[in-house]
Amino acid sequence: MTPATEMSTVEPHRAEAETSDGDVAGLPQLDVPSAVAPKDARRLSRLFFERLRTLEEGTHAYQYARNTLIEMNLSLVRFAAARFRHRGQPEEDIVQVGTIGLIKAIDRFDLDRGVEFTSFAVPYILGEMKRFFRDTTWAVHVPRALQELRIRLAVAGEELLASLGRSATPQELADHLGIGVEEVIEGQVAANGYTADSLDGASDDGEDDRDGPRLADRLGDCDPTFETIESLHALKPYLARLGTRDRRILEMRFGEELTQSQIGERLGISQMHVSRLLSGCLRRLRTALVED
Repeated sequence: MTPATEMSTVEPHRAEAETSDGDVAGLPQLDVPSAVAPKDARRLSRLFFERLRTLEEGTHAYQYARNTLIEMNLSLVRFAAARFRHRGQPEEDIVQVGTIGLIKAIDRFDLDRGVEFTSFAVPYILGEMKRFFRDTTWAVHVPRALQELRIRLAVAGEELLASLGRSATPQELADHLGIGVEEVIEGQVAANGYTADSLDGASDDGEDDRDGPRLADRLGDCDPTFETIESLHALKPYLARLGTRDRRILEMRFGEELTQSQIGERLGISQMHVSRLLSGCLRRLRTALVED
């Protein structure tokens, strides 16, 4: 016989534990509250809530009633956690966060409202889970509005996948949510910031080889010639303002990589003269770039 069947057919015995002031708790003693069937948990939860509001906070009886309510209703947390099973986070972490929402719901629940505890607790549980994913699991900072839009797009995508039998287009998602296509695309782009791959991880080459190349090994380095090209492009209008001899000196020094002595021999001037001309050219070019 399963624990759930035993709960339905056997009258639970009364708790023998007493509070510090000698009062009997007056509640069923449950050895494994988490094993109570959901149907019995709803019935017993009402009994425990009725007793909880009459107990003094901090007493043994109060703690027993509150802790038992938490354990009996953990199935609500596990049920809600199933909605986030594809988010890439360990299930135990999601359940732990959801349990915080369950505890908040238990502490704030009021029987006089006439609302079932399950209906009251689920929004608290889901709220804590969504806050966890929104605030702590994004790889880069993304505005909250886009984080919430990502969740809406994910839910809409699942609904349309079930009805269409294929992935929805941005236009179909926009029509389903009543928003613009541009907003859908913006949300999809923002979703790329949710996770980030480690550069130390294996590259996705279609092979299951843990000793293969890392992702970082496939990333290109910055080409130093790009900076040279940018510098030459910036200098081009100022080089045109120089005289023919100055441009020729710069070409021989930096293009042909000749020494100052070699340049002097070609031009029929001394190395010191070349040095002064070269320094003057560079100074004028540097001043022109800074001023602009």
